[in-house]
Amino acid sequence: MIRAAIAFFILGLVAFLFGANNIAGVSLEIGRLLLIVFVIIAVIAFVASLTTGKSTKLP
Repeated sequence: MIRAAIAFFILGLVAFLFGANNIAGVSLEIGRLLLIVFVIIAVIAFVASLTTGKSTKLP
């Protein structure tokens, strides 16, 4: 999810440089929304791991 947010931010910046302000605005808003969702899910997972005492295993 964080990769998608970064991709939308880069797409928005490139679109802004080429003068496509509408596409840039939409891309930046989507990137911001994905970043907020990612942070909320990360905080929930962190609190859940603290309360249950189980650690999550990363692949």
